Amino acid sequence: MANKGSFITLALDVMGGDKAPRSVIEGAHLAFELNPSLHFLLFGDQDQINPLLEEFPSLRKATTLVHTKDLIRNEDKPSVALRQGRKSSMRLAINAVEEGKADAVVSAGNTGAYMAISKFVLKTMAGISRPAIAASFPTNKGSCVVLDLGANVSCDSDNLVEFAVMGDIYARDVLGLSNPKVALLNVGEEEMKGNAEVQNAAAILKKAPNTLNFQGFIEADRIMKGEADVVVTDGFSGNIALKASEGVIDFITHLLKEAIKSSWLSKLGGLLIARPLKRMKDKINPKHHNGAILIGLGGIAIKSHGGADGIAYASAIKVAAQMVSHGLQKQIEEKLSQLSLDLERDHDDSATNL
Repeated sequence: MANKGSFITLALDVMGGDKAPRSVIEGAHLAFELNPSLHFLLFGDQDQINPLLEEFPSLRKATTLVHTKDLIRNEDKPSVALRQGRKSSMRLAINAVEEGKADAVVSAGNTGAYMAISKFVLKTMAGISRPAIAASFPTNKGSCVVLDLGANVSCDSDNLVEFAVMGDIYARDVLGLSNPKVALLNVGEEEMKGNAEVQNAAAILKKAPNTLNFQGFIEADRIMKGEADVVVTDGFSGNIALKASEGVIDFITHLLKEAIKSSWLSKLGGLLIARPLKRMKDKINPKHHNGAILIGLGGIAIKSHGGADGIAYASAIKVAAQMVSHGLQKQIEEKLSQLSLDLERDHDDSATNL
């Protein structure tokens, strides 16, 4: 691997994202200022990247630039990107992980193409049938991790169980939780609610108390109340939950701004509550929760929001570095082995009681 000693090497798709390449270079600079052990492999157009690096001399010393003018656009279909994007900045950055030149890859580019290429190049890790997109949500109690957020529109019970295992590791590594509470997203909390796949996944997770702290079902309105640290669902429901929550946050923010501007008295009140409002804004700001992971692959791939600025991109880089330093792949493998032992023990106990 590229990780030698305390240094971490990250491959960055510099041309991916709505605000690239500036947002990527600014994000790398901010991340490097906080963590000088980082080294970056930059993939993209040198004519656009070099002038930006001139603005950050300290960052330049921590980078290696690999030139390519090819890039994958947001409108490119995953199949086309996979077939025609072999020399693109995204593909070369992903290749760097597979070749052992980088410990992880970060991109803000086309999500579908990123998942397709990452899955093709990095493969799926042993014991995992499908990778998922996992990211943190703000809650009343801090943050929680939700997965899948769109990689798999439909999932069976085994997929959901694997997501639970991977979500548990994410919560430990990124959120710093020692025994995260895991729940399955459902249309109700009652045991009889939900489709067959959710029901079967719950039955399996109940048999593994030594592996996961499974809490049962959770409804969508309780996610941001912080009642679970890991919320597991299929990509269809997860993506809807993500987009709905982002819309609600935008709606509430708009209403607050309109209310404060409605009269001189409201404007005065707005000044009095300016600090609490800023704290609230910082808590729910997507910039501070940027950095979804394509978890379950044979290498670490982090997806930044397409519209991320430098601050948000730095958050994605931070997540990548955390995953590398905590040995994400090994932890998932160990947790899966523990789950198998838990289920075997339950099977043996059941047979004994017959």
